[in-house]
Amino acid sequence: LLVDDDKDDREMFAEAMAEVDASAQLTCLEDGVSLLDFLMQAKQDPHMIFLDLNMPHKNGKECLNEIRKCGRFDHVAVIIYSTSSSPKDVEDTFSKGANLYICKPSSYKELKMLIRMI
Repeated sequence: LLVDDDKDDREMFAEAMAEVDASAQLTCLEDGVSLLDFLMQAKQDPHMIFLDLNMPHKNGKECLNEIRKCGRFDHVAVIIYSTSSSPKDVEDTFSKGANLYICKPSSYKELKMLIRMI
């Protein structure tokens, strides 16, 4: 899953993901409320969630809290994918159960490399 309120970022991520691994199934959502609704209704849990921090309605930290409160998602990797490089954001999200923190890359090439590594 990719959860990001920026349409351009979602489109670029989806394009890069398709180039890196055409067999990967990516679902894109635009805010935290949609994410939590999706997770509760999904028949199959995602392998990983790329989660933006700054979103309307319910931000990434609030979503991370709710995901980690629900034991059902303990096996799901949550990767914070944000423009913020604030040490406080990094520390807060790791303390709340994030598996990885990634600052959004500045180029498409870097994004593809990052997806390949993950």
